[in-house]
Amino acid sequence: MNYKTLGSSGLRISEVSFGCMSLGMDDAANARLLHRAVALGINFFDTADLYDKGFNESSVGKALKEKRKDVIIATKAGNQWRPDGTGWDWNPHKDYILACVEKSLQRLQTDYIDLYQLHGGTIEDPIDETIEAFELLQQQGKIRYYGISSIRPNVIREYAKRSNIVSVMMQYSLLDRRPEASCLPILQQHNIGVLARGSLAKGLLAGKPAVDYLHLSQHEVERAQAAIAEVSGKERTPGQAAVKFVLMHPAVTSAVAGLRTMAQLEDVAAGAPRFNEAEYEMLTASVPVREYEQHV
Repeated sequence: MNYKTLGSSGLRISEVSFGCMSLGMDDAANARLLHRAVALGINFFDTADLYDKGFNESSVGKALKEKRKDVIIATKAGNQWRPDGTGWDWNPHKDYILACVEKSLQRLQTDYIDLYQLHGGTIEDPIDETIEAFELLQQQGKIRYYGISSIRPNVIREYAKRSNIVSVMMQYSLLDRRPEASCLPILQQHNIGVLARGSLAKGLLAGKPAVDYLHLSQHEVERAQAAIAEVSGKERTPGQAAVKFVLMHPAVTSAVAGLRTMAQLEDVAAGAPRFNEAEYEMLTASVPVREYEQHV
């Protein structure tokens, strides 16, 4: 496993990390997966208070409690469940974030969170108030660093200018290259690490049949799948190739993979060679870079 420093932080994280949203409701099964991930060299685990109404954090906390010094735990806040449980509302206010961190610390069975992230964000938010909350938590030692999880270029630009975020989590894959045009150059310029989620594009780059995806037609998805198949062969599986693609961009620190089975974990965590220049050019030629159409 290779490791990279996340932005301007002191965190050295595995280039393949574990997106815990994919975990189920069985503590024992989750622990087996997470412990195997640690054994394979994965040291970064990302969860959120939203997932399974807090159960996900609790399950991750139980599994990693005895390995706390060896792992880096990230979680998120900002989505507030309604009292009747029918859904959630966006709440980026300082008092809410300060209250959320206490509950996350309890569920994770830890006295600090390595990376605390805003789980969304809009340009209409009280951004300075949100930043104040994260800065205060950092001063108090409850969090080590903070970041945001967003694909909105206008929000990302504001946080890059006004805050001390060390990371942005965003969707990025061969089938979604929009960040390359609007976001990755800004983040690279500010030394803010990118945590790329969705590198397998809902499995379309790891063997699932082609369908329309985002702005791409089924035919365009098939072209990308053919390119992935061509660079796979004996050296890489399609899943490994999809992950290696996002890691080729210098702004990306880690590919956050949602792993549901031991087979998926073993596949993406296995060492696979980087692409050579010709292979990478063939992949980039298979899917055009498009701009975001909203929140620019």
